[in-house]
Amino acid sequence: MNQQVMSANAKQRAEQTPGLTSTVGKYRWTICALLFFATTINYLDRQVLSLLAPLLTKEFGWSNTDYANITAVFQFVYAISMLFAGRVIDRLGTKRAFVLAIVVWSIGAIAHAYAIGIGNAVNSVFTTLGLAAVPVSIVGFMVGRAVLAIGEAGNFPAAIKATAEYFPKRERSFATGIFNSGANVGAILAPLTVPLIAEYWGWQAAFIAVGAIGFIWMGIWIWLYDTPDRQKRLSAGELAYINSDSSPADANPTAAAAKPKASWFKLLGYRQTWAFAFGKFMTDGVWWFFLFWLPKYMSAQYGLTGPEMVLPLAVLYSMTMVGSIGGGWLPTWFIDRGHSIYQGRMRAMFTIALFPLVVLLAQPLGYLGFWIPVILIGIGASAHQAWSANLFTTVSDMFPKHSVGSVVGIGGMAGGLGGVLLTKLGGWLFDYYGALGHLETGYLIMFSICALAYLTAWLVMKALVPAHREITDL
Repeated sequence: MNQQVMSANAKQRAEQTPGLTSTVGKYRWTICALLFFATTINYLDRQVLSLLAPLLTKEFGWSNTDYANITAVFQFVYAISMLFAGRVIDRLGTKRAFVLAIVVWSIGAIAHAYAIGIGNAVNSVFTTLGLAAVPVSIVGFMVGRAVLAIGEAGNFPAAIKATAEYFPKRERSFATGIFNSGANVGAILAPLTVPLIAEYWGWQAAFIAVGAIGFIWMGIWIWLYDTPDRQKRLSAGELAYINSDSSPADANPTAAAAKPKASWFKLLGYRQTWAFAFGKFMTDGVWWFFLFWLPKYMSAQYGLTGPEMVLPLAVLYSMTMVGSIGGGWLPTWFIDRGHSIYQGRMRAMFTIALFPLVVLLAQPLGYLGFWIPVILIGIGASAHQAWSANLFTTVSDMFPKHSVGSVVGIGGMAGGLGGVLLTKLGGWLFDYYGALGHLETGYLIMFSICALAYLTAWLVMKALVPAHREITDL
């Protein structure tokens, strides 16, 4: 009862007192910064392979289908791991789960450097079992991608859970946009560093150097993070502000922890779960397509080599930072004009879903030079990050905090499976049309799918959840 009164009073003060958020403390933004750097490292590790793909393709003789199979392993394992990652995070708690995740994905990132040795070992096992051997380089990189995927699957469920713990609902999409922009920074830093490391010290050194960064972040996380009710660096005023719009159960973490975890089947009984999962299924693969295939696209279509890709890729991913942070802010613009949190979120997402339509022009206008698709795809990728910041936040808007990780995990699995399908389709289309001498047709089809995915997702999500209904029976 006292906790409920405190939350109500804090909410009233937040509504009536301008600038309250500046007087209650800002430690929650330190946590947001930690999540930002974790996501940066996450995407640095994830993108090394795509940047080295043209070099590795020549060295090992991979086809587009071979490369698609390697990247599809990451997406498939990531999808399955996301389902369990959410449940593990809800059980272990954010702090311990994040440590486990980054240790696993850093080991997976470094393992790519030893892909040939790993491939030989796996093929020895296959031979012993009487199974057909797989090309050593392909199986070695598949193992590295699989381990990387298991660890990286924990990043976003843990980050969303930490955001739900440390931010009131009103600030969550903005905080999510900030930490989610770490994906953009990682995508920018990767082309600035990876090709140079590979050129001077070899491609193995690129995987090792980038993979080792995660262990540095882990030490800082252990030092600075704890749940808000146990965080000694958090003032009483800031804790009250964080809980100002929480339900009584969420504002009392002890009571929330005592609740039995909802089963996946129960969570799947809610339209809100399906809306989030469908949004992820339709759009996650678009971002991964841009991330994994753009270097190969620029190499195949324009003949660019690793160092020559640095500037266009850096410009493209710099554009996505605007979308990530701006997209997190956009719902507040609608909310400040009288719309409810859900209405503001959905209006913002509809606006965002219109921007990827410009990607339809990337291939038809590509003859004018590579900067045209770079800018148009940059707009689409920027819109994805804006969309993603809001899509993630719909979960913490409607589900209690103790179920957020599990729901995000279900959606992440759906997004991963959508990514597998899109990646496999791309690999097949590029080999098929490439053999016919019309590779540009394959890219035209893929860019069209990417452009229309967001509007399709929004329409289905709105049909599933036409109005806000918070889940209170979990």
